[in-house]
Amino acid sequence: MTTLVLTAHPNLGSSTANRVWHDALSNVSGVTTRDLSAVGGAEMMFDPSCEQPLLRQANRVVLQFPFYWYSSPPVLKAWLDQVLLFGFAYGPGGTALHGKELGLAITTGGPAGSYQAGGLNSFPMDAFLVPYQQTARMVGMTYLPPFVLHSAMSRNPAALNASVPKLISFVTAPRNAVEGGGTNRV
Repeated sequence: MTTLVLTAHPNLGSSTANRVWHDALSNVSGVTTRDLSAVGGAEMMFDPSCEQPLLRQANRVVLQFPFYWYSSPPVLKAWLDQVLLFGFAYGPGGTALHGKELGLAITTGGPAGSYQAGGLNSFPMDAFLVPYQQTARMVGMTYLPPFVLHSAMSRNPAALNASVPKLISFVTAPRNAVEGGGTNRV
């Protein structure tokens, strides 16, 4: 299996968790990593003729990002808008992603308990991720339960280090090993 990991962080060099994840995944056989902020630059401009072949080659695509204001950083939205085009990802002839898998690898600043009814954020994490689930459906991909590291800003090195092998497994394991209903929390 080949996996494409698209890391969407506005400044990966200053990140703690997302940088560690990106660096670890960059050394895994069968995994291609892309720092979208470096690729798209300050203008967040992406060349579909470069990005789409990478998608065609991958069996699984993982979107890796910090969870900001209930969404991803803008660079991921720019990439989605400029790369998942009519005739490629959807619409007549738009079947390039059919049968592939879409996974999310997300870090949050808050604890897991804040993402539930009655918690600070009022809703479970999965409720905030419905647009990604629908994107997968729209382009014919199988949506995998997300991999989430809560309280990433706590700078707890033990928790971060413990998340790395679990993330690598999430990114590389067969689908039946990462599915199981609900969010994969670490």
